[in-house]
Amino acid sequence: MSDNQTPSRSSRREQYSNNHKSPKGPKSLIKKILLWGASAVGILILLGAVLFFYWASSAPEITQSSLESQNATKIYDSDNNVISQLGVQKREYVKSSAIPSKLSEAVVSIEDRRFYKHHGVDPVRIVGAAFSNITGSSSGLQGGSTLTQQLVKLSVFSTKSSDQTFKRKAQEAWLALNVERHFSKNQILEYYINKVYMGNGVYGMQTGAQYYYGKDLKDLTIAQYAMLAGIPQSPTYYNPITNPKVSTTRRNEVLEAMARSNYITSSQAKAAEKTSVQDGLDSSHGDTASADSSTNKSKVVDSYLKQVVSQLKSDGYDPYNDSLEVHTNLNMGAQQNLYDIVNNGTITFQSSDMQVGVAVTSPKNGKILAMLGGRKTGNVTFGLNRAVQTDRSSGSTSKPIMDYGPAIEDLNYPTYRTVKDLPFTYPGTTKKAYDFDHEYQGSITMRSALVQSRNIPALRTLQDVGITKATKFLTKLGITSKTDYELQNGIGLYISPLQEAAAYAAFANGGTYYKPYYISSITTKSGETHKYSAQGEKAMKSSTAFMITDMLKDVIDSSSGTGTTAALSGVHQAGKTGTTEYPTGTTSSSGVMDSWFTGYTKKYSISVWTGYDKQYETGHAVTSTYEKVAARVYSNEMSYLEDENSSSDWTAPSSVTKVTKNGNTEYEVTGASWSSTGVSDTYAENNSSSGSSSSSSSVITSSSTTSSSEAKQESETASSSSNNANSVGQGTGGNGGNNDTETSSTSSTSSSTATTP
Repeated sequence: MSDNQTPSRSSRREQYSNNHKSPKGPKSLIKKILLWGASAVGILILLGAVLFFYWASSAPEITQSSLESQNATKIYDSDNNVISQLGVQKREYVKSSAIPSKLSEAVVSIEDRRFYKHHGVDPVRIVGAAFSNITGSSSGLQGGSTLTQQLVKLSVFSTKSSDQTFKRKAQEAWLALNVERHFSKNQILEYYINKVYMGNGVYGMQTGAQYYYGKDLKDLTIAQYAMLAGIPQSPTYYNPITNPKVSTTRRNEVLEAMARSNYITSSQAKAAEKTSVQDGLDSSHGDTASADSSTNKSKVVDSYLKQVVSQLKSDGYDPYNDSLEVHTNLNMGAQQNLYDIVNNGTITFQSSDMQVGVAVTSPKNGKILAMLGGRKTGNVTFGLNRAVQTDRSSGSTSKPIMDYGPAIEDLNYPTYRTVKDLPFTYPGTTKKAYDFDHEYQGSITMRSALVQSRNIPALRTLQDVGITKATKFLTKLGITSKTDYELQNGIGLYISPLQEAAAYAAFANGGTYYKPYYISSITTKSGETHKYSAQGEKAMKSSTAFMITDMLKDVIDSSSGTGTTAALSGVHQAGKTGTTEYPTGTTSSSGVMDSWFTGYTKKYSISVWTGYDKQYETGHAVTSTYEKVAARVYSNEMSYLEDENSSSDWTAPSSVTKVTKNGNTEYEVTGASWSSTGVSDTYAENNSSSGSSSSSSSVITSSSTTSSSEAKQESETASSSSNNANSVGQGTGGNGGNNDTETSSTSSTSSSTATTP
């Protein structure tokens, strides 16, 4: 076609099509991305809505009763009887008509300034709070929850941090919307003002007004209303009595918020800010006497409750604000009996100042059945709990768990193995160890040494075992130390009655350690139940548990035993006494510092400490007449428990063999080898010439055999008596130990091999 020719119709159509094709540049791509993004957001919103309503469908019920009620946590014993209620105070409920307008305005200003504009959930507040969290700025908002949501949380949910989930927040929002539909704003404010925790065990702002100012709400000033309104966010931190500086800052924040919301003028706010936050405080706390929580058992269960509350807090609960139902393992009958026998004259104590700490556990599962932290304490609330204190030496009650238990477990010592009761000097020192009678019996059996509670044979046995193996044995029984154990700990460990009761319980049940625990279950306001139990861990062979038990039975039943005071007719039990003497050079020399008795049956394990809190004061040495008080407390409590639920006797496992030695029944690990000499024999240079002995090795193998798989295991795991002995000086120790202060140490190594068949 020439230049002056007219384009054909088809050419014109092609040109038009080319000129009007959709652009494929960057704008088209951006448009598609925006469309995809909008679709994705829409899908997410839809899925979020579906998930919200799914979670909301399982929300707990909320009623007017739950909105009005106090947040009392109920504590139950093992029979489901209420023994205490936490958070119950004498609370004067104040109706909406009697709530001063300035208090309502103060609360709304600081907690939820858009309270009268939203319907339970405030999107503006949520966005503002999110922005503040992202930028770190402050817009005056106190988080994303409305005042109504806070009321819902206080009424039906726990405040445990781990419970602050998206599901919980969705349910909280749903319930807040429902509350707003059924109740007026004034009613919601009324419920909130009467429910919030005001610190010091006080709930509700009317009670708070009495506690802090000794007045009713109607009689307070603007500054005082602002103070009360600011406390609930952190009752302890904003306490005007103990923290006036930070509570002043908080009060002024409330006043400024009230001014911004035009509830008061700026001049009124500034005038109130000039008032001291402690002006008008009432030291007598007005009319806020604690209510009787439907029981009079508080002083009886004080120590047990103290530990329960401590556990609740450590697990993230607020026991005073979460309205929990806490079921414990407490045997209330045993607890009452324990309280009565030490307070009501059943047992005579040396003086009213002489103290006691007792723990009772179940060998079958680790449940703490009873606990007493002291006597003559009055109507205390969470006083000193001596049952869990670890600052007093356990004396000779440490011997089964640190000396003889490991010797049987690791060295296969039989109950008739000879140990030396001869003069003993701590290696590397000039410090000597003595027994209570300052006499020596020469070579005696391990059973006799334990029954009579001889110190020197116990120390020599620990030398044979070695500190490393003894420490491992203790660790399996739940006993640890921040510092390394020393030889002296073989006759005195710094542990609590609770630790010792739990450790001895492993002997009672055949070798399994259960960590002791108080709480069996916790049910929250929303109906969720969390159950607790202890998983048993094998701590020793059943042969070790049985052989120690058999020897400890003689401590009580044998005429030469130190624990005959604890004997009970028809009760199969085992136990150990323990006392600690005063360090050399102290003024107290007419008695001992501490007296213990720890014992058990197949169903119960009890550890008792007695002594004085201020043990070095004149007259606070426990005289010989009262050294047996611990055994009497044990005996009386065990008698109660066994009458309630008696235990059977122990039977020997197939991994031990009964033998007769010198006309006495003894036991040995079936088929195992053991050495008649050990590391302790190499320390003859520390003894007098009469105590010298050969260090030559003598290996003895039991002639008995067994088909028991456990016996085979125990024989195969028999340890050599070769150990590096840790040599230490004498410190605060067990019965008769010389407690001088200076120590020095040396290291010595010796070996004596035990042959495994």
